[in-house]
Amino acid sequence: MKHHSGWTSVVVFACLLFAGGVAILSAAPAPVVPALQAWLAEPRAGRIPLADTSFAQTALTRTEARLAIQALWADHQQYIRATRTEELRQRVLELDGLRMKFEILRFTNAPATNGQSLFLSLHGGGGAPAAVNESQWRNQVKLGQAYRPQEGLYVAPRAPTDAWNLWHQEHIDRFFNRLIEDLIVLEHVNPNRVYVLGYSAGGDGVYQLGPRLAERWAAAAMMAGHPNEASPLGLRNVPFAIQVGAHDAAYRRNTVAAEWGRQLDELQRADPAGYRHFTELHAGKGHWMDLQDRKAIPWMEQFTRAPLPDTMVWRQDDVVHSRFYWLAMPRDQARAGQEITARRVGQTVTITAKNARSFSVRFNDDLVDLDRPVVIQAGGRVLFEGRPARTIAMLAGTLAERGDTNLVFSAEVPVMLP
Repeated sequence: MKHHSGWTSVVVFACLLFAGGVAILSAAPAPVVPALQAWLAEPRAGRIPLADTSFAQTALTRTEARLAIQALWADHQQYIRATRTEELRQRVLELDGLRMKFEILRFTNAPATNGQSLFLSLHGGGGAPAAVNESQWRNQVKLGQAYRPQEGLYVAPRAPTDAWNLWHQEHIDRFFNRLIEDLIVLEHVNPNRVYVLGYSAGGDGVYQLGPRLAERWAAAAMMAGHPNEASPLGLRNVPFAIQVGAHDAAYRRNTVAAEWGRQLDELQRADPAGYRHFTELHAGKGHWMDLQDRKAIPWMEQFTRAPLPDTMVWRQDDVVHSRFYWLAMPRDQARAGQEITARRVGQTVTITAKNARSFSVRFNDDLVDLDRPVVIQAGGRVLFEGRPARTIAMLAGTLAERGDTNLVFSAEVPVMLP
């Protein structure tokens, strides 16, 4: 199985069409595909629930799955354009009674590859009056001109609240997922080249969101922040830069930065293919590093996300999630501190876990060959062996979760550990 650093492509038959990063080949539609297309042709408000259709759970061939993704992605793009264009024009998102403003800077000093890069840049401030956080946001916008990415969008959001933990409250995950989903469609962002960086309280957020939303990032850069209770375990596939002034002693930022660097050193020694990072305490600098931290930008730009890593480590933060790369679990069973390590070699997935027993392993034809049996094992026992069925229900559900064709799965196997 070959994995590409750019968007996924598959060659089947003759005519190549692209759907947001997944290459879909045209072919004569099979019976289930016209049924899906007829369902999608109905106005959204008039569609019967997908779960109630006769075709949603029908087992698909590889080609049918590709054609279904093409149809679902076209419908998704149409929906985003119809419902989200205005919020992007207004530069504000509204969710759950909260508002997140943002500004966009554009850089075109280098050619974009398969879509634009996206740099989400988080401002400092925190537990301060709104006017202070507003000025910190404006400063973060100006920093974009100094950071100067080679190409892409530099997006500086204004935190929806003025709390001390303004970038790692639960609503932030929903705001960022929505913003990325919008920009993939409306600004042709490459979902495999999305980066997050932040300064001071924004750096606090990167420590937290880097591992928590790891499946979103190609790389992350923390400047002058504090990790609080965050763990680096989830960063196995996210290159992570740590930069703090050597004299930035408030809240022990310099000390804990060095400690995190050592933790990542140890993790990488145990797993040399993962946990890429660098740590630098800038000599003679305090909380402001006089833009020496800009070195993180070209460092991040060399990385492209692997959306289907062969190995992953999922550690639930205090804000829990129901999915992580190609693993998932019911939200009501997610608990802070759960750890699941999953490794795929060929058609075999091996699981180890702490404090987690019930979850699912997801598959698509870029991760394994679904026309051959797959094996899921844990603790020396085989938990599943067989051919998981591709279904439209899985394709539609996982597309709706992230709006990212690289993170769409066609099959799922629930497992219960001994």
